Amino acid sequence: MLPPVETTPRISREATRPTTLTALALALFAAQPALAQDAADAVGSVVDPQGTPGDPQPDQPTVDTARDSDELLTVPDPNAGLDAPPAPTGDDGVDASGNRAIDFEADILEYSANSDTVTASGNVVLRSGDRSLRADSVSWNESTGEILATGRVRFVDENGNQLFSERVELTDEFEAGAMDNLLLALRQGGRLAATRGLRESDGTVALEQAAYSGCEVVDPQGCPRDPSWRITAERVVYDPASERISFNGAFLELFGARILPLPGLTIRTDGGAVSGFLVPDLRFSESNGVEVSGSYYIRFADDKDLTLTTHVYTDAAPMVAAQWRHLTESGAYQITGYATHSQRISTLTGVADSAEEFRGYLFANGKFQLTPDWSLTGSIRRSTDRTFLRRYDISRDDRLRSTIELERIAGNTYFSLAGWATQTLRLDQPQGEVPVALPVLDVRWRPDAQILGGQLELQGNTLAIARDIGQDTQRAFARAQWDLRRVTALGQVVTLTGMLRGDVYHSDENYLTDTLSYRGNPGWEYRGVALGALDVQWPFVGEAFGGTQVFTPRVQFVATPPIKNLAIPNEDARAIDLEDSNLFALNRFPGYDRVEDGARVTYGFDWSLRVPDWELKTNVGQSYRLDSDRDIFPVGTGLSERFSDFVGRTEVRYKDFLRFTHRFRLDKDNLAIRRNEIDATVGSSKTYAELGYVRLDRDITDVEDLQDREELRGAVRISFANYWSLFGSGVFNLTNREEDPTLESDGFDPIRTRLGVAYQDDCLELGVTWRRDYITSGDAERGDTFQFYFSLRNLGFR
Repeated sequence: MLPPVETTPRISREATRPTTLTALALALFAAQPALAQDAADAVGSVVDPQGTPGDPQPDQPTVDTARDSDELLTVPDPNAGLDAPPAPTGDDGVDASGNRAIDFEADILEYSANSDTVTASGNVVLRSGDRSLRADSVSWNESTGEILATGRVRFVDENGNQLFSERVELTDEFEAGAMDNLLLALRQGGRLAATRGLRESDGTVALEQAAYSGCEVVDPQGCPRDPSWRITAERVVYDPASERISFNGAFLELFGARILPLPGLTIRTDGGAVSGFLVPDLRFSESNGVEVSGSYYIRFADDKDLTLTTHVYTDAAPMVAAQWRHLTESGAYQITGYATHSQRISTLTGVADSAEEFRGYLFANGKFQLTPDWSLTGSIRRSTDRTFLRRYDISRDDRLRSTIELERIAGNTYFSLAGWATQTLRLDQPQGEVPVALPVLDVRWRPDAQILGGQLELQGNTLAIARDIGQDTQRAFARAQWDLRRVTALGQVVTLTGMLRGDVYHSDENYLTDTLSYRGNPGWEYRGVALGALDVQWPFVGEAFGGTQVFTPRVQFVATPPIKNLAIPNEDARAIDLEDSNLFALNRFPGYDRVEDGARVTYGFDWSLRVPDWELKTNVGQSYRLDSDRDIFPVGTGLSERFSDFVGRTEVRYKDFLRFTHRFRLDKDNLAIRRNEIDATVGSSKTYAELGYVRLDRDITDVEDLQDREELRGAVRISFANYWSLFGSGVFNLTNREEDPTLESDGFDPIRTRLGVAYQDDCLELGVTWRRDYITSGDAERGDTFQFYFSLRNLGFR
């Protein structure tokens, strides 16, 4: 039953204070006001974990003054009893007769017969379908149908958007109308504040003197904070149907300072991309002087877009660029191009020609899933000359590879038909010496049934390599490999392998290959390969040092009849070097053109220890060859004598704070370090230091793929003041003339160094970077490069 009805008006309307744009922004985004805090808290309290709009809850339990009857706030029917049951309603809040029913809860319910006004006060909650409202007081005028909510109003629409205000007018259809001093928290992210607003019947919200930001208004600890950026505008229109926000008279403010007008700005509330100008980049380099680049992004549809960019330089001709991206039903591809008109570098002398010519770069790639089993992948990378990419700081690659591959992967079969072509960007290498591989065919099949208890795999492979200036090679082989793996009663893991292979080669112009061991015999060559191997591992598991350790000794025996390796051209097995990764490989050459023959025994162990927060892994091994005639291994690779060098690896990890890896090869005679490689990272994701070092001391001087090298690289990042960081990195060549006679280095040559400062939070990234290059390559001059960049996240561009 309803409480006794009073006959005198009891509605008290509290006047709202005028608010300027600056005061409004402070009320929305500053640390203290409760309205901004409600906006930050509301997303979690009104939307459940599944993203379904819920009902705002009162700060205190509802008082039973009004009998907690959950009455329907509808037009009273004089012919019906006051306690008549409500008509059933649907999810949209509309009953069978087409009227919108509004459930409510309140501490106090009053009715004034003089003004036909019903007033609910004290923790008022109204619900209608997916819409809900909370306020300190709500009055309903029976004559006009107007509903007026005042005092800490929070309105949630059917899309999950939340509106905070001190005063909101609603219709009897539960549609929000005029609002003052409001905050609109969008479900997809972002907040809008305004001095005045009006919500139309179709859900469109028009705001005056508004401010928008996609930044969080609280930090990870839940403390209020000012946003990094915001957009202020004279008028803002939010259209929930198209999920668009349109701005009139918009300006971008960064850390409170107005820096950039944004005419015609439109963004999407779901974070998706819309057409518009992107933030420009500013850079200075020795080669090009001051560079300003600006881009315009065009969103044709959700599955295709285009970005047009202009680069303007003080010391170079302007350059244009474009990127097209397209997501199709079967795959995706992108095409990127750069173009300018400037002096071109001679590939012979490395000096700029006097005449200006077209210069550019094309990069395209994509993958298409034709059927569940078949896919097509391809890429194109081509430059008009060898220094274009480095000159304009697009890439530092010294070669560009274009590829295409048709691939089929099924349950037990594999098919690949591929090809690739490479463009060299090295000034001292003729393009004619660079090979083109087409076609490259690889087919594999594994029968479902086991053969003699093991798994059989059949493979067919062909390769054709052509050069304009140099050796041409064609290869085909067929292979059958059988593997049997068993675990004994004592826990040993035993693997037995047998392999047969037949090769056919054809080559010509072999004399054009400088390295004699790579040439092979011209004309047709045939080769048969047979291999048998037995591998035994015996893991022991136990407790140690408060954790668990696993010690696994391993022994492998491999036997292969003599093979005429040097009669065969070597195209894909050149960079041979004994490492921990290939110690137990059946063939320690990286490709197919060389096969390690003879008989050998390889032995070593793996050991790991895991204790709370710590993990340690290490392995060491060596091999012994039963014969010593191994002309295919250059002296210095660690495999040229009966006993190989010792190789190993050690890994240490402490939580996510420390990661350390050390790889080594020790000379078997005097334990001299022939390979020393260190990779270490210390710190958190925000503050860390990285160190990389490699030294190859093999004394190999007659094979270009196996030259000695020594290099040091390091990087450090120090985070401070929550979102700021300092960073630096460097790459240094430590190789001297004794290690590589072709170099003129004194043992310490910086290659590239970098220093910078950056700011990064949830919606803004900016920074200044200084980089110094120490090598001149044609018109890509050595010197300093300064770059200023900033990126606005959650703004809706790309």
